[in-house]
Amino acid sequence: MYFPVSGVEVFPLIPPLVAFAVSSVTASAGVSGAFLLLPFQVSVLGFVSPAVSPTNLIYNIVAIPGGLYRYIREGRMAWPLTWIVILGTLPGVFAGALIRIRYLPDPRAFKFFVGLVLLYLGARLLYEATGRYRKGREQQRALEKKFRERVRQQKEATRSRLAAGLPAEAVVRTKSVSLSRIEYEFWGETFSFSTITIFSLALVVGLVGGIYGIGGGAIIAPFAVAVLGLPVYTVAGAALAGTFLTSIAGVAFFEILALTPLGAERVIRPDWALGTLFGVGGLAGTYVGARFQKYLPEQWIRAMLSLLVIGLALRYIFEFFA
Repeated sequence: MYFPVSGVEVFPLIPPLVAFAVSSVTASAGVSGAFLLLPFQVSVLGFVSPAVSPTNLIYNIVAIPGGLYRYIREGRMAWPLTWIVILGTLPGVFAGALIRIRYLPDPRAFKFFVGLVLLYLGARLLYEATGRYRKGREQQRALEKKFRERVRQQKEATRSRLAAGLPAEAVVRTKSVSLSRIEYEFWGETFSFSTITIFSLALVVGLVGGIYGIGGGAIIAPFAVAVLGLPVYTVAGAALAGTFLTSIAGVAFFEILALTPLGAERVIRPDWALGTLFGVGGLAGTYVGARFQKYLPEQWIRAMLSLLVIGLALRYIFEFFA
């Protein structure tokens, strides 16, 4: 099948199958598969024009809504955190899109940038597979154990799935919001973070995401959990929402830029057909990966995934200097 926008010719089942395989593994490690799908498009499919970045964002638009709906339904959305992430990421995505088109249209330079981002993500995943990282998450694990035990008790009591809502103490409740600090309560414990810190991080992540073609949840979520000490049960929903909305904005911005003189110089309009195929596979893979996560050793998943990502990163970086 030929995709005229990207110039890619591939059997139509290949994109969703690849996305399914990638997302089922990465979802088990708690990260998005978008950061691995772009290298596949660039190196395997030969999709190297700036249009590959917004096409990769389409994956997020299709794959995320199911998981995001579940977080909202269960009351596990830390909305102040969510809006700060969105407000910070949006301008970064717009700036990143312009940088991608103006300064990184060359495939060689873009691969080098991708290599640097992958190197960071791979190193982060490798660190999270170490005993030192797991030891530092003792408080998080205790909270997760408490959460799962309470859910199990409620399921046994009702003999049904948890659907109408979680117990009162398992719902995120905002306590205070200001320009300097935000506080919320979850499971009877109070968590707080610096508004400026999250906004600044989201701005940088949005810039990287706009260039690369990822939403940035894989960068924001680990930082919020490991550095700020926020519970992963409340961070995941905010990261997903930020990734979803900024991906929509990023794709729309590339579409608008395609109508300007920049669009006449090079291909920047996203390939909706190709991106949607990746998204459908990612939607199914994310569900499967999340469902079977409990049966797989998390540290081994992260370790193997990190080695794969670091190897790919080093290849791109070495190619730039070769």
